[in-house]
Amino acid sequence: MKKDPIINKVAAVHDISGFGRASLTTIIPVLATMGIQTCPVPTAVLSTHSGGFEGYTFKDLTDEIPGYINHWKNLGLTFNCIYSGFLGSEKQISILMDIIKSFRNDDNLVVVDPVLGDNDVLYSSISEAMVPEMRKLIEYADIITPNCTEAKILLDTNELPSIETGKKWLKQLSDMGPKAVIITSFPGNDCSLSNIAYERESDEYWIMPTELLPANYPGTGDLFASVLIGSIINGENLPVSIAIASKFVYECIRHSSKFDYPNRNGVLLEQMLPSLKTPFNNLIYKKI
Repeated sequence: MKKDPIINKVAAVHDISGFGRASLTTIIPVLATMGIQTCPVPTAVLSTHSGGFEGYTFKDLTDEIPGYINHWKNLGLTFNCIYSGFLGSEKQISILMDIIKSFRNDDNLVVVDPVLGDNDVLYSSISEAMVPEMRKLIEYADIITPNCTEAKILLDTNELPSIETGKKWLKQLSDMGPKAVIITSFPGNDCSLSNIAYERESDEYWIMPTELLPANYPGTGDLFASVLIGSIINGENLPVSIAIASKFVYECIRHSSKFDYPNRNGVLLEQMLPSLKTPFNNLIYKKI
């Protein structure tokens, strides 16, 4: 009989929706395809995600999480990564801090996607009171992945984005605690969008430019972070991992935009997952 194989594990603190490709319904298949086990910590259960659907049901699981985590601690579980996304309240942020303290060790990774808003406004489900709590949370992270709006909210700035401004924001966010910062969907002067990044240890900045496609799908932030985490766990360095995640998200959007279906359903992930098992060529990233 063969020995039990060692499988890398990610504790994913996210909500789950019965329909729509976002949060755990995206994270689990992506990481599984990359050979990694997702161990979900569901913060809420929804009938659909909230990006474009109305009348969805919502069951808050905040009060269930402490007992859930205590069971994991009693089992002595360990994780290669703790990864959080949308959090619905200040209490959930506080609970996540306890989760990080309980399961962090010298070898694992803490990734926080500080979900707060987009298009220069807070999401309707995010209160102003959650912003200072999110600033406290990112102090615990090794990597954070805010979009451009979330970076501005965390830094309390209304500056217009530019490459030099972006580099300043990256450094300021890293000074708040994270070892590495990736700002996604950063606008360029030529109507393009880029992912820009900074790593404190190397003191290096990178940009991963992508063509702007005429389509928008919910869940692509979860998709990006999942591929990023999978690539890092599988041995890639930070800039290569960001470039892989950027290219995969771009290819998912490009492929999905060829089909006539509601964008709110998310990208056609099931058709694109096999490409995660093949080498990514012609990765685009450069220092700035």
